Amino acid sequence: MGFPDGELSILIVDDHQIEQLNITYLHRKGPTNVIAFPMRSDNFPAITPQLLGDIVLSVDTAYKESKAAGISVDQRLCQLLIHGILHLFGYDHEKSKKEALRMEAKSKELLSLVEKYK
Repeated sequence: MGFPDGELSILIVDDHQIEQLNITYLHRKGPTNVIAFPMRSDNFPAITPQLLGDIVLSVDTAYKESKAAGISVDQRLCQLLIHGILHLFGYDHEKSKKEALRMEAKSKELLSLVEKYK
């Protein structure tokens, strides 16, 4: 992604905790699987340019989604982490179908890299 020294924080929580963040910061009710808080888009990106942002993952939702998809929880958490990282870099699947396809393609590319180095 062009940031070899980039830093991010990852917080793994339960559905209740992510629901509270979802309400507070995104004004959406209910739990979600991942929330990303980008830092590079703020008013002061030059202060800490290596700081990409924060990613919050719900292990409860990841577990439910992994069972529904027939994959391991680890695989689903990896998918969600990549999804969150892409949001930190400005990818947004909710803007348009074109952006959703762009994000999906990049996600597949990164997932294949992760699989290659397991």
